[in-house]
Amino acid sequence: MAETRALIAAAGRGSRAGLPYPKTLFSVQGKPILLRICDTLRPYDPQPTIIVSPSGEKDIGECLAEAGVAAHLVRQMEPKGMGDAVLQFSQSPAFEGADHVLLIWGDIPFVQPETVAAIVDAHHAHGNDFTFVTRVTNRPYTLVERTPDGGIMRCLETREEGVAPPEQGEREIGLFMFRRGVVMSLLKEELLGKCGKTTGEHGFLYVIGRLVERKFRVEALPIAKEVEMVSLNSLKDLAGFD
Repeated sequence: MAETRALIAAAGRGSRAGLPYPKTLFSVQGKPILLRICDTLRPYDPQPTIIVSPSGEKDIGECLAEAGVAAHLVRQMEPKGMGDAVLQFSQSPAFEGADHVLLIWGDIPFVQPETVAAIVDAHHAHGNDFTFVTRVTNRPYTLVERTPDGGIMRCLETREEGVAPPEQGEREIGLFMFRRGVVMSLLKEELLGKCGKTTGEHGFLYVIGRLVERKFRVEALPIAKEVEMVSLNSLKDLAGFD
């Protein structure tokens, strides 16, 4: 049976949120975001790979050790973007055995077990190469574009494209599943849209459009609950979720 391994992108340093530690360690409802994510992903991978910054590695390691959570910590030496962070998975002991990767951003505390189960089930049942979860919301900062028949065209990061978000649209939530070999190979290529126009960082969402162009099977599941879109960029984002 194809093996699935979990990958948590948690190299965010917390500086924008005014935190002196990695933002994935911010406590929500009595538990650090990272531990909440590890609990949710445990049925699929009891020892996930976590991408960390050099400055955050010690704090994250101590948090995991105190909670008795096993993980592979892999450094992203410089903050070069999410695509670069995902590429660091190749340094993990879990890399070679991973047929499929269950990827989640390390700053989204409220992803629900049933949503993870749904993406895993759909990914395998439909023979997908790339699957992600979405929701229609107001002023989406990432924007899923579909064909008239509902198929996926691409997913834009509005800030990196230098365009204003629409009043309403469909966006991803930071939860993805993909075939390791297909996506890791694309991330290594010099492709249109690889580097953001605003930050110059190596992005991740551009691979969706490139996969579609190459006729890989891509599916977006519009199943996210509103609470699952909450992410920690500033402390006000979690106001009311104490």
